[in-house]
Amino acid sequence: MVRAAVLPAVGAPLEIAEIELPDPGPGQVRVRLAAAGVCHSDLSLTNGTMRLPVPAVLGHEGAGTVVAVGEGVTEVSLGSEVVLNWAPSCGSCHPCLLGEVWLCAEALSGAAAVHARRADDGSDLHPGLNVAAFAEETVVPVSCLLPAPEGVPLTEAALLGCAVLTGYGAVHHSARVRAGETVAVYGVGGVGLAALQSARIAGASRIVAVDVSPAKEELARAAGATDYVVASETTAREIRALTGKQGVDVAVECVGRASAIRTAWESTRRGGRTTVVGIGGKDQQVTFNALEIFHWGRTLTGCVYGDSVPARDVPILAEHVRAGRLDLDMLVTERIGLEGIPAAFENMLAGKGGRALVTF
Repeated sequence: MVRAAVLPAVGAPLEIAEIELPDPGPGQVRVRLAAAGVCHSDLSLTNGTMRLPVPAVLGHEGAGTVVAVGEGVTEVSLGSEVVLNWAPSCGSCHPCLLGEVWLCAEALSGAAAVHARRADDGSDLHPGLNVAAFAEETVVPVSCLLPAPEGVPLTEAALLGCAVLTGYGAVHHSARVRAGETVAVYGVGGVGLAALQSARIAGASRIVAVDVSPAKEELARAAGATDYVVASETTAREIRALTGKQGVDVAVECVGRASAIRTAWESTRRGGRTTVVGIGGKDQQVTFNALEIFHWGRTLTGCVYGDSVPARDVPILAEHVRAGRLDLDMLVTERIGLEGIPAAFENMLAGKGGRALVTF
């Protein structure tokens, strides 16, 4: 038995409970977690913004060590250090065949996900986003694993599984930021901090960080921001003032609110690009009129998992880490145990800090 953070029902508080894991079956692997990041997507699952079966063990950003393997597993062995991949691609659906593996139709179906049981009442536990990382150990399909990169501590490598892949991918794959361009990043949480660093790596000439909290300015500047704007009704105007009244070339929205998406779009120049990373509720309606769409010639795109190919991009990110261009440790503003996850959710709602990291 191992300890885990269990969501008993949508809207209910998390419970720390002992769970029983099955032995790994064919194609499955048991992993002892070293660390798991607390992501806004986990919060979205608790409050119903994103739907999943419950009760469930949440957590999808993690890294650890293989402690058991099932029949037919050759990709990893006992003692292998791995990063969890919560959205493994099937390789055969329409998006996968187009090379858009981040849009895999089967990735979130849960068909191959491994279920655990609560030790106290035997109830079935769904693995949230396939990997159930808010637990001391988890059993997953081998397709949900990536080799942990050499030279990167496991506790930091956990962040590669979501926050960094998403922030880096939003800048490099979705927005395609080019050297010399100007960039605004909305939301200075874990993903936003990764996006700021990625914009710096891309060679952006000016990087504006936007957040509701004045307290995050130092953190944002450490990540690469050249300017900091506290979010308000005049944000777009302030950003245009910083860029010769033109607006930035690219805005990356990491909040998931209609007002932030609209402001990000307005803060770009004519012909600018806005990439939406934040996950908002279906009640968050963003409106545009037909004339302004024509006149401004801007583009607005969604972004899933940073439009990333994890097997390709994690080694690239690791090289940036080893070269000192990407600082994973600075994304982490709090290290906690499983019991600290509810407080981390509250801090997230209040706009406090960067990434909270559960360490085992």
